[in-house]
Amino acid sequence: MNRDERNAKQGRLAAMVIAGSGLLAILAPAIAQSLNLTIRFEILLYLFSLAGFLFALVLALQVWQSGRK
Repeated sequence: MNRDERNAKQGRLAAMVIAGSGLLAILAPAIAQSLNLTIRFEILLYLFSLAGFLFALVLALQVWQSGRK
């Protein structure tokens, strides 16, 4: 696999993680309410979403750095 294919694959993964994290952040209150979870678990869902955004940021920076070479 050459560099362009690897960058494209990482870019698609970053896009999917961003979309999933955004959906989780939007739906966290509804998920917590429908499952009768406490606020602690809702905050945990927000933290998972934040971790996903940070992971996508790292992937995007790797793609950007690889493209500069």
